[in-house]
Amino acid sequence: MLRDRFFTRGRDFLGVDTPILCGAMTWVSNPQLVSAVCNAGGFGVLAGGNTPTDILINQFKETRELTNKPFGLNLVTVSPAYMPQLELLKDLRPSHVVFAGAVPKENEIAMAKDAGAKVLCFAPTKVMAKRMLKFGADALVIEGMEAGGHIGHVSTMVLLQELLFTTPEVPVFVAGGVATGQMCAHLLLMGAAGVQFGTRFAIATESTVHDGFRNAFLRAKSRDAVTCNQIDSRLPIVSVRSLKNEGIDEFSRLQVKLLHEIDEGKTTKEEALEQVEKFWMGALRRAAVEGDIDRGSVMAGQSVGLVDKVQSVKEIIDELNDEIENTLQTVRGSLSCC
Repeated sequence: MLRDRFFTRGRDFLGVDTPILCGAMTWVSNPQLVSAVCNAGGFGVLAGGNTPTDILINQFKETRELTNKPFGLNLVTVSPAYMPQLELLKDLRPSHVVFAGAVPKENEIAMAKDAGAKVLCFAPTKVMAKRMLKFGADALVIEGMEAGGHIGHVSTMVLLQELLFTTPEVPVFVAGGVATGQMCAHLLLMGAAGVQFGTRFAIATESTVHDGFRNAFLRAKSRDAVTCNQIDSRLPIVSVRSLKNEGIDEFSRLQVKLLHEIDEGKTTKEEALEQVEKFWMGALRRAAVEGDIDRGSVMAGQSVGLVDKVQSVKEIIDELNDEIENTLQTVRGSLSCC
């Protein structure tokens, strides 16, 4: 297969057949979905989110029971549970740790590597990427603002030029706005070690999301996945991309309320930011678990407009592999004619 030539770097780093990652999605990337991705030849990532340590330990052990393949553990640096989760690494000893959120400290990356893990870090900007490489990251996941959930402010198209083309020293995986094998093939041709998907896997048959959540994805157009941005710099928040609904308006009202409370001295900026994070965690649970797609947070990337059917994880990965191979063969045929 021609694709084998382009899979080599990602395969070697992840220890999988197909260097396709399923991004860590809170309330979605649980042991069932993660193990299904791994058993189908891809690379699943267990979502740490704000999960209490005792529950995360059980989820990690359950995932290991469901698959004998490598999988990642995602830790969010801005989560209240981050430090306790970080302390677990020496006992859990995951093969890979994926840091998300703000830039992890150098000693925190060292803690993951001391536990025997390869470290991947999300890079929403060039500056953050260079800092994480300096701190010892083994690979980068460049994620454009087209992605779902918490996002940065730079598009995938620009990040490709800023980071993929200029960072040959480590494997670079691409995320944000990708939904087809054809696009994966061209990213591999550009030098990507692999590609991360979230939106498409979120509604796979093995995903335990509510049917209402799943159906909202199937109905949505790309333009329906909008961002919730900060209202005032006094309350700096990370933008979130989700499907447009009443919950987004509620979040805007929450920001106004918290800003008034900060001005009046009724709360601190730190306490307000914690309320913001609690809002998103609760809103995401309402949508993904309980099916409240009107007031919950239906986090989805703009690639949701390209998702028009529910498939098993194996069907998704097999389809991607076929599309990648066919596209690479087409490109080779075109070049041979020149």
